[in-house]
Amino acid sequence: MFNLRRLSVLLVSASTLSACATAPQVAVPDAPSFTATTQPATPQPAPVSALVSEVSIPHSGFKLANGLTVIVHEDHKAPVVAVSTWYNVGSKDEPKGKTGFAHLFEHLMFNGSDNLPGDYFEYLQQIGATDYNGTTWFDRTNYFQTVPRSALERALFMESDRMGYLLGAVTQAKLDNQRGVVQNEKRQGDNQPGGLVEYEVLENLFPDGHPYQHSTIGSMSDLDAASLADVKQWFIDKYAPNNAVLVLAGDIDAAEARPLVEKYFGAIERGPVNVPAAADVPTLSASKSIVMKDRVAATEIQRHWAVPGLLSDQRAALDIGASILGGLASSRLDRILVRDEKLAVSVSTGSQPFQRIGMFQVGVTVKPGVDPALVEKRLDEIIADFVANGPTEDEVRRAATQEISGEIRGLEQVGGFGGKAVALAEGQVYAGDSDFYKKTLDRFANVTSADVKAAMQQWLSRPVLAIRLEPGDRPEYRESGFKPKRGKSADIRTPKVKRVLPPLGEPAPLDFPEVQHSALSNGVRVHYAQRTTVPLTQVGLAFDAGFAADAPGRRGLQNLTLSLLDEGAAGRSSQALAEEEERLGARISAGGGADQSSVSMSALSANLGASLDLLADLVQRPDFNPADIDRVRTQVLTAISQQQKDPQDIANRVLPALLYGENHPYGGTQYGNPEAVKSFTRADLASFHQRWLRPDNLEIFVVSNLPLADVRQKLERAFGGWTAPAVPKGVKAFGATPKRALAERIVLIDRPGSPQSYIMAGQVTPVDPRSDVTALNSANDILGSSFLSRINMNLREDKGWSYGVRGTTQINAKVVPYIVTAPVQADRTGDSIRELRKDIRDILTTKGVTSAELDRTIANRMKQLPGQFETSGAVLGAMQSNALLGRPDNYYELLADRYRGQTRASLDAALRSAIDPNGFVWIVVGDAAKVRPQLKALKLPIEEIEPR
Repeated sequence: MFNLRRLSVLLVSASTLSACATAPQVAVPDAPSFTATTQPATPQPAPVSALVSEVSIPHSGFKLANGLTVIVHEDHKAPVVAVSTWYNVGSKDEPKGKTGFAHLFEHLMFNGSDNLPGDYFEYLQQIGATDYNGTTWFDRTNYFQTVPRSALERALFMESDRMGYLLGAVTQAKLDNQRGVVQNEKRQGDNQPGGLVEYEVLENLFPDGHPYQHSTIGSMSDLDAASLADVKQWFIDKYAPNNAVLVLAGDIDAAEARPLVEKYFGAIERGPVNVPAAADVPTLSASKSIVMKDRVAATEIQRHWAVPGLLSDQRAALDIGASILGGLASSRLDRILVRDEKLAVSVSTGSQPFQRIGMFQVGVTVKPGVDPALVEKRLDEIIADFVANGPTEDEVRRAATQEISGEIRGLEQVGGFGGKAVALAEGQVYAGDSDFYKKTLDRFANVTSADVKAAMQQWLSRPVLAIRLEPGDRPEYRESGFKPKRGKSADIRTPKVKRVLPPLGEPAPLDFPEVQHSALSNGVRVHYAQRTTVPLTQVGLAFDAGFAADAPGRRGLQNLTLSLLDEGAAGRSSQALAEEEERLGARISAGGGADQSSVSMSALSANLGASLDLLADLVQRPDFNPADIDRVRTQVLTAISQQQKDPQDIANRVLPALLYGENHPYGGTQYGNPEAVKSFTRADLASFHQRWLRPDNLEIFVVSNLPLADVRQKLERAFGGWTAPAVPKGVKAFGATPKRALAERIVLIDRPGSPQSYIMAGQVTPVDPRSDVTALNSANDILGSSFLSRINMNLREDKGWSYGVRGTTQINAKVVPYIVTAPVQADRTGDSIRELRKDIRDILTTKGVTSAELDRTIANRMKQLPGQFETSGAVLGAMQSNALLGRPDNYYELLADRYRGQTRASLDAALRSAIDPNGFVWIVVGDAAKVRPQLKALKLPIEEIEPR
């Protein structure tokens, strides 16, 4: 539920520390008012002011007598409504000794209320909710779900029941269980390379007693000490209607909303209003340097300052300054440290704004073999120069364009982590102004280079917190000492109020956009769907390649080739290409899965022509300059080295060869083998490009607000003249389908000191990827893929040994493996495998699908269909999957009837024909000294290997 944001620097890709959602669907007059722009003959980037003028979220609001603030936004593009509830309380409001309470209580809000006994996710699945979760951060706790319009009353009942009628359902057993889940969530984050840096940053950047000095996840000892009386008092003090904002966004209007909200929330009594903890922006008395050690592939250098937060007039200047310094692909640090001087493999800079304060963070991953002291010196010189002289106006405009285009992408969605409901709620909670998003965008549109320079001089000229994270052994982990206490604990009793659960209406059927098919003059097939909600165009170039195109001794060639597409093309440098992309507000990325090599672009439709021209240069005319090859090769090798230290990546790199064999096309990974990557020449890259990334191996997928004729004209100009080279097209070497193992075994990979073990199990199934997998996917919801799955409910919600467990059918073009993943606390590694094996055997033999599981699963899969394709990105992905697997364009519209036809017997048969309980290979990445005795008790063969 809570996403613990780590401050350690990411390898290979530089990124800012803020994120926005991307988006979907059909426009309506009362949806956010965007105006489509006609592309001129000679495309010029749309000005930032024009982009901002197109952004609007019309809404109305009212307040109940009990103080609940309600905001309603109409968007009838899909028959769904986002229900988002924000409480004005976060981890900054926790007193000393009670860190982690806000987040711990968020977990308890999903464990039933007086009139909704059991797990809250049970009820969410009954109504077909999508985009549901809860999150806690320094300044707020929020709960959200997007539901079919027909289930809105039920959703309001559910949200109001846990707001007003929760405490009777909170028990000591639930508290102890969720305490364990949260502590495993903490272990999971802490176990990552660099996972302990955040604590060091907060403790040193903020003085004792400052509300932002402790992390949202809290300390093990404080979580250990949380009592039932403590958490119930937290609810009484913080979870009142007059301390909350409710946003309804989607297929609803204010006239409908008010009586419904009155009906379900009106009787909840007022309570205390949390006055958010006051906090000034602190300044260190002197610069401070800290050296830490951890499992990192290369030294990471970081700089941290406390700066003003969300409500500051300087927020836009700080954000733009961070983008220019190290957030954009064209940033100062990228250009100087990575491209020109080649002292670093990656950089990242971000300004992370909170309600009271913000954090300005700079990170550099040192190139292996380079003296970190030299990099630190150059980093500080570049920062000092930027502070002294500021940015150019062109840098400011490019950064602002990228920022605002990201906001436009996020506003395509009504709910979720970053849609329109979030924009409205955030402004109301933090600023008391639901239109705050608009004022913020106006500031971004009008920020000047002088504004950025002034902000940098004011805040980055102060003493800095410098952290150097070096490869080495981290200190001993501070574990939990919690032991459940016997006997009764202090409690707070509340009278129960009996409420009647409203009925569910019949949901509207999915209306998947019509897919039109065309072709360019050179024969390249084009698949198009129209979504007019926002002025965006999503383009996916799909080449029939993927890492399956890599020969066994050449693993990683596809990835290195794709990584170099934007590093120089048509005679332009990577710097020039990045700057052009930013001016256009486009986002271009390349990557490869098992079966396809993809280049994707999200473009402002106003700039589509120029954006497609840029995309065409990258794909058709890459330069493969030797200096760029060497630089990117180092980045990839460093990334592989980091994967060999991350527990999940270690397992991911090992599993394919164990399932398929070393020589099978699926037997490798995207990043490949480091020895092979070291050997690739420019000729190898050019050869891969000619054999695989070519027009006769390409399909183009488009979702746009523009009509097909307009889109096709621009595609023809950019790609219609592309001709295939004379060399033969590549052919993948698929042979017979690999056989799964005849007996279970364990592969153990030692990772000393790990507080968690990462368990991954897999087997090859006999499932035909092009067959009807409706029954199998539905059955796997019950076994492994949903929150309420048997394995997740067992290890997380019953035992509390894991933050989350999952079983997945991976539908590749040729083979379908079944894979289980389970990060578990180290001392329960053996027990967890034992429980997983039991759950799998039970459902495959004597304890098949129950009637309740069938009803819940089928209802969920049918009702959530309209909400699954709210965004244009989701539509684009569905179109590509359908093409890859030979499905009809209306495949997803056919699913409802297929779901209705399922029975307990059909689900049991599908699962039992696909999975063999004796066919798993179990990978365990953990502290071998701790887990080896546990694994031996399972009486399975154990092989110990090194990371690959």
